[in-house]
Amino acid sequence: MSDTISVGPSESASGAVTSPIDADAPSFAASGRAPTRGRCRFCDEPLHATFVDLGMSPLCQRHVTPEQLDRMEAFHPLHVRVCTSCFLVQLAEYVPPEEIFEDYAYFSSYSDSWLAHAERYVETIVPALGLDASSLVVELASNDGYLLQYMQRTGIRTLGVEPAKNVAEAAIARGIPTVSAFFGRDLAARLRENHGPADLIVANNVLAHVPDINDFVGGIAILLATDGLLTAEFPHLHELIAGNQFDTIYHEHFSYLGFLTVRRILRAHGLEIVDVERLATHGGSLRIHARRLTGRSCPVSPRVAELVRLEQELGYDRIDAYRGFGERVAATKRRLLAFLIDAKERGASIAGYGAPGKGNTLLNYCGIRTDFLDYTVDRNPKKQGNFLPGTRIPIRAPEELRRTRPDLVLILPWNLRDEIVGQHGYVREWGGRFVVPIPELQVL
Repeated sequence: MSDTISVGPSESASGAVTSPIDADAPSFAASGRAPTRGRCRFCDEPLHATFVDLGMSPLCQRHVTPEQLDRMEAFHPLHVRVCTSCFLVQLAEYVPPEEIFEDYAYFSSYSDSWLAHAERYVETIVPALGLDASSLVVELASNDGYLLQYMQRTGIRTLGVEPAKNVAEAAIARGIPTVSAFFGRDLAARLRENHGPADLIVANNVLAHVPDINDFVGGIAILLATDGLLTAEFPHLHELIAGNQFDTIYHEHFSYLGFLTVRRILRAHGLEIVDVERLATHGGSLRIHARRLTGRSCPVSPRVAELVRLEQELGYDRIDAYRGFGERVAATKRRLLAFLIDAKERGASIAGYGAPGKGNTLLNYCGIRTDFLDYTVDRNPKKQGNFLPGTRIPIRAPEELRRTRPDLVLILPWNLRDEIVGQHGYVREWGGRFVVPIPELQVL
């Protein structure tokens, strides 16, 4: 297995693979113009309405090494706005993606439940589409090959695209062909020229991570075969609002996606959603299935109309639905701090579990440091021995829980609560309890 994948010359593919644009969509969607701060990254309208302001925070995966403890960290605004035209909820690009993802600390394979989710997907989609050795499956933001490893075992040709070089190297080491680059129209054209069109494009938890959403989706339309299928998973904005999941807001997430808005974005690039599934992952996600409008006609699942109707009934096509979230977030902060203050005054020892992006938003927004959490633990060896951004809470191996026997364990990746409690139920042997902060404070 070669350790690099060629993406070929820089010239564009033939005109036959350019993406059609919905006549009702804004013309800038195909213009190639990069988004401008203060304007919507999709429709270019000025941004005036605040969704929530979480103050200032450092990059959530930029862990502090022991050598960096006495150095300054950069903090950036977590002020999220909503476009009053297309209702895309978004964070401005304060930090370029090259700086965020060049060396990334998140490896998908450290979550057993996420691996099981990926394996089930492969077991379902391969027979459903009739994929075989002649097919090409491309995953965007393929991370360490967590999903493509299962696809590859079926004999299907695979290609990963992962901008984080250190994570891409982990995928290549396990035999997953991977391009380490940011995806967009230019790369899509080169990939198509060298590898052919993709019969299936998988884009899990990446649509929210791209600052130039038109370039990214436009690239999908270029790379996708005429009768190919796109499946994309992303946390559902409705679940973020209904479940008070403000900690999923961090600089790596440029957009927070509702179904109506995503449908409009895809249509602007000649892609139509033909089915949608509601998933439990990441606190409540959607998996959309989309095809090119220029392909063969395909029946549209009634689930699409049902979700359109639900979001319209909830008012997500009107600005009022987005108001009031900030005060709910502030109330959650007050409740969590009151609980922790009471626990510490009673002499309780408290540790954290996990060093996820969402945990860093929660801790920095609430001002929780080592005066509350003695340390946190994480299965990822790359994180162990370092410190959380901003709060400087030490990250240790999970074995530290048995050694120090904390009274309370604050679960930071609350979306994995069942997995974590199942793996570390021994905490209860000494009377320890698990604490889940989101959506409402719970002691388990």
